[in-house]
Amino acid sequence: MEIINSQLIGTGSCIPDFILTNAMLEQMVDTSDEWIVKRTGVRERRIAKNTHTWELALGAAQDALQDAGVSAEELDLILVSTCTPDNNTPNTASILQDKLGARQVGAMDINNACTGFVSATDIADSYIKAGKAKTVLVVSAETLHRIVDYTDRSTCILFGDGAAAAVYRATENENVGIQSTFVAADGSGADYLHMQALPVEDPFAPERPVDPKARFLKMQGAAVVRFTARAVPLAIDTALQRAGVAAEEIDWVVPHQANLRILDVIAKRYHLPREKVYVNMEYFGNTSSASVPICLDEMRKKGLLSEGQTIVCTGFGAGLTYGAFVLKL
Repeated sequence: MEIINSQLIGTGSCIPDFILTNAMLEQMVDTSDEWIVKRTGVRERRIAKNTHTWELALGAAQDALQDAGVSAEELDLILVSTCTPDNNTPNTASILQDKLGARQVGAMDINNACTGFVSATDIADSYIKAGKAKTVLVVSAETLHRIVDYTDRSTCILFGDGAAAAVYRATENENVGIQSTFVAADGSGADYLHMQALPVEDPFAPERPVDPKARFLKMQGAAVVRFTARAVPLAIDTALQRAGVAAEEIDWVVPHQANLRILDVIAKRYHLPREKVYVNMEYFGNTSSASVPICLDEMRKKGLLSEGQTIVCTGFGAGLTYGAFVLKL
């Protein structure tokens, strides 16, 4: 039987120009550069000032299509992962479809927080393997500064803005492309990382006051770290098992950029040299669903990715959600 895999043929990114440094945050909230770096590893993050999420998505998409040598008219499906859309409706993917000048193909948003790129890749791979699409664009775009409370030092130090994209195309070469995917959720931890949608007065429940800070992201950091310590190895182990790939065959692990301590756990668990776990959170912070594809695009542009390599990408975040996929170049 014919085997169809989803080959990564292009990546792109759109990174805001404005840099919010730890020194700047020291003037905004009770914190210090030393305190932030010691606990998170983050020194600076990008802020998309006066920029819509769809604009970041467009820049990343155009960059990825150019890298892939693919025109927008060739796309069969557009997927956008974001937890910071400009509108509740219409979705960002529909706006992107129009701005790109793509055909009137399927276009949908996925809100799976920091696991969004992994989840969108899983969907893209499913469409391609089912023969329902040949070329799929996956874009992750976040403007997290809009949902961050800059009086809360536990969260405002972590998050930044950015977008990145990947183009997947069907191939009959079983030795390249996505070898396996795994996605899951544990909703029992939903309160650990959350924000309320549309915090407005309910005309049918006036007795319920509206919290003016309900629109901001709230996090129980210790609980999230404990969850991640369990969930990430499970996701990676499952994806490796499904792909028939041994841990020693891994060339790179590209994880969601949440916390340096979590990334160290990954390196130790799989007996990988620390330099094989890609990290760029020092300069970008936590960009939610955009973090993994930003890493992939940065690695590609630095010449770190080459034919024959085996890469494991993993995401984890609000939901609580987690997942991983194995990619051969």
